[in-house]
Amino acid sequence: MPLALIVVTTVLAHAAYNGSRLAISLNALSMGATALTVGVLMSLFAALPMMLSIASGRLVDRIGARRPILLSVAFLALAVALPGIAPGILALHVAAAGIGTGFMLFHIGVQHAVGEMSSAAARKDNFGWLALGFSISNFIGPTLSGLAIDTLGFRATFCLLALLAVASLSLLVSRRKSLPHKPHHERNAEVHSTWDLMRNVELRRLFIVSGLLASAWDLFVFVMPIYGTSIGLNASTIGLILGSFAAATFAVRLALPWISRRMREWPMITTTFCIACVAYALFPTVQAVTLLAAIAFLLGLGLGATQPSIMALLFTAVPAGRAGEAVGIRSVVLNASHTVLPLLFGAVGAALGMLPVFWTMSFALAGGGWFANRRRLAERVP
Repeated sequence: MPLALIVVTTVLAHAAYNGSRLAISLNALSMGATALTVGVLMSLFAALPMMLSIASGRLVDRIGARRPILLSVAFLALAVALPGIAPGILALHVAAAGIGTGFMLFHIGVQHAVGEMSSAAARKDNFGWLALGFSISNFIGPTLSGLAIDTLGFRATFCLLALLAVASLSLLVSRRKSLPHKPHHERNAEVHSTWDLMRNVELRRLFIVSGLLASAWDLFVFVMPIYGTSIGLNASTIGLILGSFAAATFAVRLALPWISRRMREWPMITTTFCIACVAYALFPTVQAVTLLAAIAFLLGLGLGATQPSIMALLFTAVPAGRAGEAVGIRSVVLNASHTVLPLLFGAVGAALGMLPVFWTMSFALAGGGWFANRRRLAERVP
């Protein structure tokens, strides 16, 4: 039951988070905001999480995952509801920061809970089930948000998304005693430096790979509303293209148990970089909705396959009692890319258009593929 509870509540909370990202982008654009302003808003989703992730991970290590998960979903619900209660560009900025911070703590909590409750043999499969939940919410959030914006308007959309977070919180509160709760007071009595984990070569490789792949994932979510609006697509169509990406992540994660028996972690990560590189090179060359959805599906097939592998490798490499801190460091890496890239590419997009944005990301992913392939070849050396 705990794993099923975590997956279901993750679907609801992440759908609220993901749907609000699309709603905030399109709401800002509807107010006349530039690509740079949208970049600032998307960066706010990650700015506070970037600064608070390590402290949050240590908190989860110290007191267990139960209370942080409950508090984070309550905060998420309030932040998502804010633009529906008090609309305006200022509310969008405050909401973006609050939504990102609440979901950061929730994400660390559920990753920690799944890792701690799983045996080494079952860990990759359990992270696969959690990743499958994220895929479902990746589809529900943007699709529901896009349809609601076109039919109900922005205020009602934010309130609807907040209800998803409230549903997640209600389920968690009703079953809170079944949540994994394993504090590490005694293990963490000695003060550890975060640099101890950064000096771990395997963890450092995983942090680098995570940052690049997260950049590819996050940039797609950030750029597609801007690119879609620039070529005349409505909110529902943009939501469906984002939904195509999510459907692909669901399909590939459903097949992961079969794929994992035939491909080890680092070859899978290398393949992901290659697929994502090709997808980003193709995006700015087409405007037809069907082709955009097909490329989004291709990108989702690549990026959707790696999260369980990365998390399983991370929990294998991390010292006992410091899993939350390691997940927090990974979250810092992810949120650093989420903070910098929207600002950078928002400015580039406003000045030069979207083509340089897509192709720069494609070039970066080619470099990531070379890096991951070196690790794949090293694993083959006896």
